[in-house]
Amino acid sequence: MAKSIRADSSLRPALEALAALDPDIARCYPACGLPPVRRHKTGFAGLLRIIMAQQVSTASAAAIIGRLDAAVRPLTPEGFLALEEAELKAIGLSRQKMRYGRALAEDLLARRIDLRALTRMADEEAIAHLMQAKGIGRWTAEIYLLFALRRPDVWPVGDLAVQAAAQRLKNLDVRPEGEAMRALGEPWRPYRSAAARFLWHLYRHPGVPD
Repeated sequence: MAKSIRADSSLRPALEALAALDPDIARCYPACGLPPVRRHKTGFAGLLRIIMAQQVSTASAAAIIGRLDAAVRPLTPEGFLALEEAELKAIGLSRQKMRYGRALAEDLLARRIDLRALTRMADEEAIAHLMQAKGIGRWTAEIYLLFALRRPDVWPVGDLAVQAAAQRLKNLDVRPEGEAMRALGEPWRPYRSAAARFLWHLYRHPGVPD
C-alpha cells in the first residue's frame, strides 16, 4: 500500500494570504492544494542530511542518509568523526562529502559554528554564519533555515526547481534567475518561505490550469 502524503496545514494561513496578494497563486492554489509536510531536524544531524543531499537524486540521498543513520546512532559530530574512511565510502559518501561532513563536525566541536546561536540571529546573519563552514553555500544555509528552523521569509532564489516553477506560474518566456527572482519574490514578503514551498509543490504537480 502506498504511503499517504500528509499536507502541511501550518502553511494554510500564509498561502491564503499569498493567494489574496497574487492572482497567479490564487489560480493555481486550488488545483495544487497544500504542499506536503517536509521538515529537517535541527542541529548537526539535520544540517548534515542537507549536505548529503546536495547534487544527488532524491532516491540516492535517502539511501545514503538511511545508511548513515544506521551506522551512527545518534548522529552526532563525535560519532561521525569516529567513522573510518572505508565506512563512509561504504555508506555512499564521496570524498568531497566526507570532507564536508568532517569539517562541519570539527567546526561544531570547536564552536566555530554555533547552531544554537542561530535562533538569536536575523536570517541574513544566520546564513552568513552557516556559510563559514566548508561545503555550506547559500542554498544549503537557506534550506536549513527554511526546513529546520522554520523561518517564515526565506527565499531561495538559486534553487532551479523554484525558478522553473516561478517561470510556469508567471508564464515567463525564460526561467528567472538572480535579480529577476529577487524582484519576483518581493511582493510575497513576509511569506516567501510559504511561496517557495508552494513553488516546489507546483513544480511536481501536473494538473495546474494555464
